[in-house]
Amino acid sequence: MLGDLTEKIQSSQNRFEQLVGRIPGYRGYKQKEQRREADKLLRLHVARQYQEQIDRLNRLQYQLTTGGDLTAMMVLERAVSKLQLLIDRLRTASYGYAGVFDALKVDEDVLDRLYEFDQNMLSGVESISTILDELTDQVNNGHPTRDAANKLIGELEQLHRIFGERQEVILR
Repeated sequence: MLGDLTEKIQSSQNRFEQLVGRIPGYRGYKQKEQRREADKLLRLHVARQYQEQIDRLNRLQYQLTTGGDLTAMMVLERAVSKLQLLIDRLRTASYGYAGVFDALKVDEDVLDRLYEFDQNMLSGVESISTILDELTDQVNNGHPTRDAANKLIGELEQLHRIFGERQEVILR
């Protein structure tokens, strides 16, 4: 969907960076840094996509509040909290850095797996969006929202579990 950000970053080097890249040992270091930067940019993109969903959720809460359905609004407040926590985790996640003296060395393969893992988090945006579409239809038609709200919370909990596995990518 986004294309390979690593390739875009590497192809945007100026002449000086290309010249410095010829220094033995520096090129590999720079490529790792570019992979980390690509992963960071991807995670920020994914976080923005989830932020759009939280904005939709906030509008839906406002609609429920003005309609007097405070019970449903409170259930959705749990979803807002879980979604905001997921966004925060995405924005602040480790980007695969391991210093020279660290016991755990992070190589290019690990950085590539982190990138793929973060790219797969985009699929959660689609599932959240679909559930929010369902919730919006229910609210607009005056139908009960409990099942869809619980489905949303369940999906968010699943996304948190999946994101929790991200650390395992580094440790493998």
